[in-house]
Amino acid sequence: MLKKTILSAFAMAALVAAQAQDSTKKATTTMFGSVDAYYRFDFNNQLGNNKTSFTNSNNSFELGMATLKIDHGIGKVTATADLGFGKRAAEFSYNDGGSLASIKQLYITYAPSSKVKFTLGKFATHIGFELVDAIANRNYSMSYCFSYGPFFHTGLKADISLGGKTALMVGLANPTDFSTTTSSIKYAIAQLSTASKNDKFKAYLNYQGATTPDVKFNQFDLVLLGNISSKFAINYDGTIATTKAKGSSAESWSSNALYLNFDATSTFGLTVRGEYFSDTKAVSSGAFGTSIFIPTLSANIKIYNLTIIPELRLDNAKDAIFSKSSGASTKSAAEFILAATYKF
Repeated sequence: MLKKTILSAFAMAALVAAQAQDSTKKATTTMFGSVDAYYRFDFNNQLGNNKTSFTNSNNSFELGMATLKIDHGIGKVTATADLGFGKRAAEFSYNDGGSLASIKQLYITYAPSSKVKFTLGKFATHIGFELVDAIANRNYSMSYCFSYGPFFHTGLKADISLGGKTALMVGLANPTDFSTTTSSIKYAIAQLSTASKNDKFKAYLNYQGATTPDVKFNQFDLVLLGNISSKFAINYDGTIATTKAKGSSAESWSSNALYLNFDATSTFGLTVRGEYFSDTKAVSSGAFGTSIFIPTLSANIKIYNLTIIPELRLDNAKDAIFSKSSGASTKSAAEFILAATYKF
């Protein structure tokens, strides 16, 4: 059904494209960039206590990523190249080698009308709340949901306006986090989004899934964004990923994360992220076999385009999956991060 929907949409787009082009359209180009760097210290002085993406270091000053994003458009067509350089970009495109590892996103869009837009290429996932660019997050360390969910998709999607603030996205993509593949398996991706008239409340219901002769996989994700006032906001991200192997029972991992944001002034804010991650059946790629509660407190100190982020984080597991300074196992691990991000 999904394939028929996309093919029908492309047929409609082809008819529209056959109409005469407006030669008076002028091309526009926009550029955006950012850099980030950080220092991380594990209070047990153990590198292995870091279980999430992009901060796999201890007692070391580290480079994050340099990003350059270019959009070029004319009329109803836009091309985007989003390049990343550094360890963060390499971990994001961990299945890619060579020059492909530097391509965070690369896609072409065509909007035949104000209600329909098609995108072909590699694009960041719609699932989850956090993003690969450090400047887009108020916490510097990443959640377990981000780290063990999808990073990106390579494929074709259609964004369709359903009227008002409601929209639908449907698409087909390579297996998760593959820019190139020899696999014939394709993942279905989808998102239903809506918002209040004043945009103070937004909701996104996200999906990805695939069925093979041996395995059936589905992931559902719900993101809720609420601006209570000009100083206070509450965001929520909840996800569950279920895998069912042939002849076996379905097993899943899940995450629930709540973000409380308070901006005392235009130059100082605080964010508390509380995440409960459950992987008791060792289903995620981390194969933890336990559940973890992770409170994280981050300050955002803004000086023009610079944001300084001092952060304290405590990972508390039901089982002893972390290490003490002596090397003995423990159920908890604490860390301090001092990060800086800059956008231009």
